[in-house]
Amino acid sequence: MAHERVRAALAGRTARVEAVEVRDAAEAARWGMAGSPTVLIDGTDPFAQAGTVPSVSCRIYRHADGTVDGAPRVDELRQALGAAGGPGAVEEGCCESDLLDPTGRAGRGRRAPAERGLRAVHQAVLRSFTATGQAPQTATLTPFAASAGRPAHEVLAELAREDFLTLDANGQIRAAYPFSAVPTAHRVTLESGVSMWSMCAIDALGIPEMLGTDAVIASPDPVTGEPVTVSSENGHMVWEPDSAVVVAGRRSCSGPAAAVCCDALNFFTSADSARSWLEQHPDVQGKTLSQQQAAKIGRQIFGPLLAAG
Repeated sequence: MAHERVRAALAGRTARVEAVEVRDAAEAARWGMAGSPTVLIDGTDPFAQAGTVPSVSCRIYRHADGTVDGAPRVDELRQALGAAGGPGAVEEGCCESDLLDPTGRAGRGRRAPAERGLRAVHQAVLRSFTATGQAPQTATLTPFAASAGRPAHEVLAELAREDFLTLDANGQIRAAYPFSAVPTAHRVTLESGVSMWSMCAIDALGIPEMLGTDAVIASPDPVTGEPVTVSSENGHMVWEPDSAVVVAGRRSCSGPAAAVCCDALNFFTSADSARSWLEQHPDVQGKTLSQQQAAKIGRQIFGPLLAAG
């Protein structure tokens, strides 16, 4: 988790990141590790508390809002990097990683933990969308949840709380990022012929990367209504028109990505059209991404979701 959040805080900026395994108290004292994980920036722990002694115990981070966590949050890491004059320092205005925090679960990624049957059920849901274009019924997930000794509805509820998916009022799957069980503006057709809806433009771009297959993405420009098509051919993406871009946007409210940003992550036929849409939506903090930037983000977020282990 700490490594993923450091990577998210760097947001593609160049830095040397070293992972050090600390085996005993003497090494903890030598490195200044106040529990695992400890993040050092140029050898200094920016999150150190007065009176804390080096140890190989587990470390808990208390955030400004009173919540606790197993690692510093992305915004805290970015602030620490900026204070140190490091590559996390960013110019004023919205930052790409800030805008995409909800999409990537604030640097925690969208690959569910293996514990408590979460990953087994989550991957079963994703594979159902892949095979049929639709969400599975809860009953079909029972064997995957049973491997962890839990009922399927309980595992789904936990996955929803952690924003790996969303449920409707009846507890049925409404979305499992990158897939949507209800129509959206973004339609993805796999090489197999199966079609499905995606939650947003970034999610759509992540689907062929996640599945390792060719796909065609079709989505209208929200301003002009003109079609944008992205075709994945042997891992190479062809955009039509070639001037197409993606807007990464989010609202200031809190909540799951489906509420905060999914409808503000769209394809546009041109940067001018994207700029026009942002001007028409002052409630959205947004930035225009190039084709390469958008594809890279989709790959980073969704590429690992179905990996074994």
